[in-house]
Amino acid sequence: MTLILGHDVQARTLMAAAQSGRMHHGWILAGPRGIGKGSFARALAMRLLADAAGPPIGGEGLSVPENHQTRRLIEASAHPDYAELAPLEKDGVTARNISVDQVRGLSRLIQSAPSLSPRRIVVVDGADDLERGAANALLKTLEEPPADMLFLLVSHAPGRLLPTIRSRCRTLRFDPLDAATMRAVLKASDETLSPQEMDALVRAGEGSPGQALRYAGLNLSEIEQALNNLATQGDPGNRQRLALAKALALKSAKPRYEAFLERAPAFIAQAARTRQGPALGTALDHWEKARHLAGGAVILSLDPAGVVFELAGHVAALAQERA
Repeated sequence: MTLILGHDVQARTLMAAAQSGRMHHGWILAGPRGIGKGSFARALAMRLLADAAGPPIGGEGLSVPENHQTRRLIEASAHPDYAELAPLEKDGVTARNISVDQVRGLSRLIQSAPSLSPRRIVVVDGADDLERGAANALLKTLEEPPADMLFLLVSHAPGRLLPTIRSRCRTLRFDPLDAATMRAVLKASDETLSPQEMDALVRAGEGSPGQALRYAGLNLSEIEQALNNLATQGDPGNRQRLALAKALALKSAKPRYEAFLERAPAFIAQAARTRQGPALGTALDHWEKARHLAGGAVILSLDPAGVVFELAGHVAALAQERA
């Protein structure tokens, strides 16, 4: 089970609700993608089932001892009172949606009595991925929930959920993690990260460990330094732009090229936040052009060297318009 860092307020809120004996049957865990909502939901489910089986673990947080029977059963996908819905993976490809058959597959859990404690829990990660039929099937259960059954719906965009599902659940919002917690999460994931790479990943993650870890192993700090040099020094002779285009156009550099496509527009957007007046307008204009170019580069099979050179030019233009 993944270590849960951050979201302490949300943990205390739900643990208090559970301990009060008046836990609402449906909760939407809402917030940006990649900040740990799914891991939180699974950790909460494990803790609640462990406490319900008794004796209560005690202490703050959602931790469950490694030798606890509930933990062993959930990690072995063998707990009779727990189910998780997520897009299925087949032949290395993950489905886009959660199917209606997956929701109907909950019938055994819903129709049978709890086995190890008075509580049953279903985690849906993520509820935004429910097919229309699957959402309607889940709604029927939420309308007439079995006793002592809890639904935890992970959602990156609650507005996409059926209004009737939202009306039958309580929403608990999750915020991006602060820099200190981001560092703790990234260090737990990879203790070998250099200080420079850690700084670059924290900036790129913008409070989302999941987003930051997408860049792990790509030497993101080097890309960030190149962007910073362009934005502060400009590139009158095009030397930096040409070197960057040559390096990222190599076939072996494809993952770093794709990272650059994401980071260049984001870098310009971050720079725009520090500007005002005409300088802000200019930065936003370059951001819009960079975003459009980067968004179509892979889909349209544009020449990587040309794309990098042009994107780097938008970044370099920031040096001429500093407020």
